[in-house]
Amino acid sequence: MSDHYFTAEPASPEQRRTLTVRLADRRFDVHTAPGIFSPHRVDQGTAVLLAEAPPPPPTGHLLDLGCGWGPITLTLALRSPEAKVWGVDVNQRALALLRDNAADLGLTNVTAGTAQDVPADLAFDTIWSNPPIRVGKQVLHELLRTWLPRLAAGGTAYLVVQRNLGSDSLQRWLTQELEATHRGEFAVRRYTSVKGYRLLEVARP
Repeated sequence: MSDHYFTAEPASPEQRRTLTVRLADRRFDVHTAPGIFSPHRVDQGTAVLLAEAPPPPPTGHLLDLGCGWGPITLTLALRSPEAKVWGVDVNQRALALLRDNAADLGLTNVTAGTAQDVPADLAFDTIWSNPPIRVGKQVLHELLRTWLPRLAAGGTAYLVVQRNLGSDSLQRWLTQELEATHRGEFAVRRYTSVKGYRLLEVARP
């Protein structure tokens, strides 16, 4: 049985490989391995987010929720070198890869860890995520309930979701959930649609 990318400790052999990718308009060699999300390329949804989201804040705390080997985290760190960038995942192999990739790129503003490694009182100036849709609706909803309210005032989150994997229903749920629990504090909209993906924006004015 193969590992899921949301497995905490993948059982498959690590067997690292080098992948050449384009991040923040430059080409880099990064490490990937089996047992994580999209080990062979930058996932298409992630590529849409990286291409279409507006520039991240230059300073503050930035979060990549479900970071994998790190394309979003690394891009945030490259584009905002004065910011503190957090890459969060449950998969320990992915986190180890992200730490090594950040070190190889000379990025000292990256922290990779699980949710428990992030200070509970920390608020984020932006959250970028290709959320783990395949964990199931209940787990996904709990993940978003936990992290989206940690946007700082004036902060914005961008979530990329494939249209045929429920992006429109997720947008409706986010609107209803955040209105019910944080009345008037958040605004949810579809920021753009590209190649069958929706980029959803959650803003905290």
